[in-house]
Amino acid sequence: MENNRRDFIKKSALAIGAIAITSSIGKALTNSESFEKENPLLDGGKYTLPALPYAYDALEPHIDKLTMEIHHSKHHQAYVDNMNKALQAADGNVLGSPQTFENIFDKVAKLQPALRNNAGGHYNHSMFWQLMRPAKSEGNSPEGKLAEAIKTEFGSFEEFKKQFAEAGMKRFGSGWVWLVKTPEKKFVITSTANQDNPLMKLDSVEVKGVPVLALDVWEHAYYLKNQNKRADYIASWWNVVNWEMAENLFSPVK
Repeated sequence: MENNRRDFIKKSALAIGAIAITSSIGKALTNSESFEKENPLLDGGKYTLPALPYAYDALEPHIDKLTMEIHHSKHHQAYVDNMNKALQAADGNVLGSPQTFENIFDKVAKLQPALRNNAGGHYNHSMFWQLMRPAKSEGNSPEGKLAEAIKTEFGSFEEFKKQFAEAGMKRFGSGWVWLVKTPEKKFVITSTANQDNPLMKLDSVEVKGVPVLALDVWEHAYYLKNQNKRADYIASWWNVVNWEMAENLFSPVK
């Protein structure tokens, strides 16, 4: 499972780097030549803010334009900037090289909180943007192997949605909700505080594994449109989930 975790981090990091130069999920996952050329993850380089694969208003009416613009260009940009600063200040004897997400998440317990928080913020948000897309005209649900796995684990897609939403509502304060494949090959809904994620080797991360789905439940993700009504935000979010991307993340996880 450790090899699967490493492969997943590398694959999703490739998508994060490549998404700035293509809006195609398939190309974003496979265009290694473009990734090597544009990739902000190379040792010694700086991380950069990936462009969204859609316009700021593309998720309306479910997620409004102003929220998306502030969330991406202000909040996410701040994580990127602060991550670069934290990397410069990091103890090279502890972090070593290369300065990739994989290496950071492996050693995160020994690194300063600034690097943990901002690397998590950059990685989590980069994945979150890809796991959304403009709403379909008729319904939105998973297909293929992911749909089968959800039905097997939770009984039905509706039951899965119910449990996932409940996890989002129970997360006190800021954090994330995840659908994760664990080392024991369990399909688990979990949540993490702040900008932690299931890839981090931390005692405080209760469920470790590779994420298939991610939902940001920080207030800045929904407050302009939904105020304090997190439940309304979660209900709207299902309309813009990119199940094709979730399937791509799920497929290599054995």
